[in-house]
Amino acid sequence: MEQHGLSPRKSLGQHFLLDPSIVARIAQLAGQLDGVTVIEVGPGPGGLTRALLQTEAAQIFAVEIDARAIPILEDLKTHDPDRLHIIQADALRQDMATFGSAPRQLVANLPYNVGTKLMVNWLAQAAMWRRMTLMFQREVADRICAQPGTAAYGRLSVLAQFCASCSIVMHVPAGAFTPPPKIDSAVVDIRPHAEQPSASLFRAMGRVTAAAFGQRRKMLRSALKTLHGETLLDRADIDPSRRAETLSVAEFTQLATLLCDMESGAA
Repeated sequence: MEQHGLSPRKSLGQHFLLDPSIVARIAQLAGQLDGVTVIEVGPGPGGLTRALLQTEAAQIFAVEIDARAIPILEDLKTHDPDRLHIIQADALRQDMATFGSAPRQLVANLPYNVGTKLMVNWLAQAAMWRRMTLMFQREVADRICAQPGTAAYGRLSVLAQFCASCSIVMHVPAGAFTPPPKIDSAVVDIRPHAEQPSASLFRAMGRVTAAAFGQRRKMLRSALKTLHGETLLDRADIDPSRRAETLSVAEFTQLATLLCDMESGAA
């Protein structure tokens, strides 16, 4: 890092993870990677990349937006030129489900400023992923895995659990990073369900959850008013005086399915 002048930039949400034991553990948590195409976003100086190269992954695609990190990754590539592929690009603008060949897994210490956006994008194409092993700020990880009726439960919880089973599998203290962030981090194991919603149903779920949790203090009859709320709630047999945080993922699925059907003319 010193040789190439790579210091973490706040504007890129960079907090580098270099501890060999921690990155090795994250690679291990991704499970058996024999024959798998692994995609890592935000490798920075390549701490986790090195650990992934120690696995039996068929190919590793490292997607990095910061040009300053590319020479370090290129140095790493010289040790395994056939498996490591370096992509200098904005991950938000890349369809990474086209990299390599199936099966594909995502393993990454995500940049803090775009981690949630990236995950929602990947959930929209969850059928393309065998598994995701992703590190987030602890509060984001808590939201992904939260259950109804808890303070952390919200739109991200529903979208994630609509498409996958999610669990926190590792906590990483702030002091393990360079520079240390203000809060701890956590690794989330995300395993897509065997059956995935259609693109139209996923979009409907996005709209329903955005409306419901966008005004989470309001009763659902008011929060969903712009989405035929009274009709949706009546057909789903859900009390319109309830609030969003009390609904299960299954109940949100009912609402999203009804909305999708109504707007397609099927109901």
